Order: sequence, then C-alpha cells, then structure tokens
Amino acid sequence: MSSPTQEEWKKIAALVDSFSKRPDTEPFRVPVPHAELGLTDYLKVIKTPMDLGTVKTKLRGKQYKTIFEVGHDVRLIWKNCMTYNQDGSDFHKLADVLSKKWDEKYNKLLGEMALSTSSDPTIAAAGKDVSGNSTTLIKDRQAFARSLYNITKEELGKVLVELEQKCPSSITRNAQEDEVELNVDKISAHLLMELQTFVSSCGQKAKKKKVATGATAKK
Repeated sequence: MSSPTQEEWKKIAALVDSFSKRPDTEPFRVPVPHAELGLTDYLKVIKTPMDLGTVKTKLRGKQYKTIFEVGHDVRLIWKNCMTYNQDGSDFHKLADVLSKKWDEKYNKLLGEMALSTSSDPTIAAAGKDVSGNSTTLIKDRQAFARSLYNITKEELGKVLVELEQKCPSSITRNAQEDEVELNVDKISAHLLMELQTFVSSCGQKAKKKKVATGATAKK
C-alpha cells in the first residue's frame, strides 16, 4: 500500500475538521474529563480514550501512517461513547448518529482515493464482531448471562429492576406467560460492570453463608 499523498492528507484532515466544527460534536472535541465528572470506572471500561482534538493533533504531528489509521481513531470516539453509555441514552444516540454520518462521508472519501474498507487492516485488528462490539465485551456479556443462573430469585429481581430503570431496551416482558426476556447485547459496558459487581457480591455472600453453616454444624 502506497503512502497517502499530501492532497489526500489534506482531504482527511478537512473531513475531521468539518466534524469537529459541528455543533453536536462539542462533547467529543476534547478528552472526557472523567476525573472531574467522578467517572471512576471510565478507564476500566474504556481502554483507549479518543477525541477529535487528539485526532487533529496527531494529524498535524504526522503521527498517522495511513488514512485508515485516522478513520480508526475517529470511529473509536463514537465506539467508546456507545460502549460506556447505555443504549437509549442521549449520548449513545448522539454517538450512533455521528458514527453513521462519519462512515458515510469517510467511505465516500475512501472511494475518491481508490481505497476500500475491505483492505483496512485496523478493522481486522480491532477484534470486532459484525455489530461493532469488541470480543472482550461479548465474552463479558455471555459470562454475565450465565452468572444469573447462580443467584436467587430475589437477587435476580433486583438486577431486572436496575435494568428496567437504566436500560429498558434490554428487557422484553411477556405479560401472558409472566416471562422476561433479557437481551444482554443491549447493556452498555458501564452498566454491565455495575451489574457484574452486584452479582459477584451475591456469590460471595452465598459462599460465606455456606461456610458459616458448615462451621455451626461441626460444633
């Protein structure tokens, strides 16, 4: 793959700049001030923070080797936002809209440069499924779903209440059969971590109870 021409670098920089100037991208122009906002788990959930200002700085500093690397970082901005914020929230919706608008403009630009996303090495290296989720997040969601079989009905009820309040799109109720269908793919990484912590604490309580019961029986 040949290196991008000076003209191609100008075009991708102009595209990034045009997005940075959009009124609705204001929250994405600088790094997320997670410490100021008290988001203590942000760096645990988001392993590689990214923002439009950082992308522009890297472009000016000629830190990118390919146009694809620029596209990867911009997509990472929207992906991080949708990962941390629950599905259905204002930030999640905004990032989803911006992601689609970026892909439309970016793919058009790639076409003008005779490039194709099928030859983009950053996509293959990202470890994603077709829905854009990281393989790690997929495994975490699957593990969480399995862990729900190990807690009591009362504890499960608390999990469902939490989901109904923070991520209602993840729950489908069948009133006729009094059943609840849970779609773990709808749960954001941030909320998933909260729920995993709660379920784990339930397991620890159960173990302690068994140990205490066993000690009493020996006496």
